[in-house]
Amino acid sequence: MKNTAFLYAWAAVVLLSVPTRAQETPRFRDLFNGRDLTGWIDVNTSKDTWKVRDGLLICSGQPIGVMRSEKQYENFILHIEWMHMKAGGNSGVFVWSEGTVPEGKRLPKGCEVQMLELDWPNLNREKDGKPRHSGYVSGELFGANGLKTTPDNPRGERSMSYESRCKGKGEWNTYDVVCVDGVIKLAINGKFVNGVSKATVRKGYLCLESEGAEIHFRNIRIMELPPGMATPEQTAPLVEK
Repeated sequence: MKNTAFLYAWAAVVLLSVPTRAQETPRFRDLFNGRDLTGWIDVNTSKDTWKVRDGLLICSGQPIGVMRSEKQYENFILHIEWMHMKAGGNSGVFVWSEGTVPEGKRLPKGCEVQMLELDWPNLNREKDGKPRHSGYVSGELFGANGLKTTPDNPRGERSMSYESRCKGKGEWNTYDVVCVDGVIKLAINGKFVNGVSKATVRKGYLCLESEGAEIHFRNIRIMELPPGMATPEQTAPLVEK
C-alpha cells in the first residue's frame, strides 16, 4: 500500500528514539479508564447511550450520534478493541473530527474508521435485493461531511481493506490506527490492510459513534506522536467544554 513502508520506518524511529530533556519517548496512555466516561464529552446522544459495565464501555446504539474526546489530536497511534452484539450492527470511530455536528446531520465532519458487523450487507440490501458490497464490513476508511481523502484501495471515494479480517458478533476485533500528516493506516486484528492519504483535515477530535445497535469497547489507548505540519485550515475548530 502507498506510504506503508515510510510509515513503518518513521514509527520505528519515533518508538526507538532516545528521550531528551525537550522530548519524552512516546508511549501509550488510556483514553478509557474502565470506570467512567472521564475524558469524553457527549455531542448529540443521551445520558443512556454510553454506560460502563465490568470494565467495558457499552454503547446502546440509540440515538444515532457521537461522543468526542476532550482534546484534539494531530499525529498519533490509536488502539481500540470493539465487539458488536447484534447481527448487522453499525458503528465506527472518527479521527481528525470536528467536535460538533452540522445542522441537519447526526454525525460530524471527520474521517470515519468503519466498524460494521459481518451481516450488514445482507441485512441492508440494495433496492434490487442484492447484498451490499462486501467491502463495507472490514474497516472501510472515508471522509464524512466534507472531509476529503485519497483512498489506497478505492471503492468510489472510500478505501476498502485489501483483505477481510473483521470478526462477527460476539467476537472482539482490534484496530490499530496510525494517523500522521494526512495519512491514515489501519491494521485489523494484527495486520495492516487499509489506508488513505492527503486528508484535508489533519488535527481534530476523536469521536465514538452510536449508530443503531449495541457495541462494546475496551482497551482504548493512544500514543501521541510529535506534531507535524497541520495548518489552521487543516485543523478542526476548537469546541469550548
